Amino acid sequence: MSFRAQILGAAAGGGLPQWNCGCDNCNLARKGAIPPQTQSSVAFSANGADWAILNASPDIRDQMARASVLHPTGLRKSPLRSVLLTNGDIDHVAGLLTLREQQAFELFATAEIHQVIADNPIFAALNPAFVTRSSIALDQEFELAAGLTARLFAVPGKVPLYLEGATVQTDLQGEQTVGVHLSAEGKNVFYIPGCSTMTDDLRDRISGSDMVMFDGTLWQDDEMVTAGLSQKTGQRMGHMSMSGPNGSIAAFEDISVRQKVFVHMNNTNPVLRPTSEQKKQAEAAGWTIAQDGMELTI
Repeated sequence: MSFRAQILGAAAGGGLPQWNCGCDNCNLARKGAIPPQTQSSVAFSANGADWAILNASPDIRDQMARASVLHPTGLRKSPLRSVLLTNGDIDHVAGLLTLREQQAFELFATAEIHQVIADNPIFAALNPAFVTRSSIALDQEFELAAGLTARLFAVPGKVPLYLEGATVQTDLQGEQTVGVHLSAEGKNVFYIPGCSTMTDDLRDRISGSDMVMFDGTLWQDDEMVTAGLSQKTGQRMGHMSMSGPNGSIAAFEDISVRQKVFVHMNNTNPVLRPTSEQKKQAEAAGWTIAQDGMELTI
């Protein structure tokens, strides 16, 4: 048995290529010049038979079809034991509607994220006779799948785009954006696909861990503005950039982590190009750039 992680989707919302985007990365992906990537989701298992999916991407049907570890083991029997949501973003909850096919699993989230789901009647398609909705308090340990425990903790972020008001706070710390501490076989992994700031508490929490999967949305804060695609910076969207003095690469320089993996890359991020200088810089700093289908043994 081994503690395993399967990258189902490495990209941020919209994937690569994004359907309406003509940026360099998206055009290269359409031509087959760089690998396409689906939207953010990771599966974990402590025994190779029972799996938990973290964040239900809109692409989850195809992601599960490509991941042999998630294929049915019987007529209507799946290795999927649970789904855990780290926030209420569309690219993390829309895939729940694909999982409505009378399949038993447990849906874990904070009470606040569960309320977002409950407020939208379309999610009633998840039959409660099959799907148990479990609210998890912050820093409460629980079993996510056989042999795999988890603990949720607050990280700086913001509410989903569709819940934004006139004023947006991007460093909220509460139940709306969480990280996940996963433990199995004495190993510790942190999954943090969205984070706007490296705090002292977060630094202390992840220090000494075996692996951290961290928010890799943008290479530089004004990336989308410079590309003419948006007026929003990474900070405005609730994400640290990879580069720069306030970026995640610099923030992790003095944090002891055995393996560092960037996840949740936006379609504009140059690290998605296999031969880019930015990817080489990230790798030289000890980072792995997640790719769809990548399997990691912790």
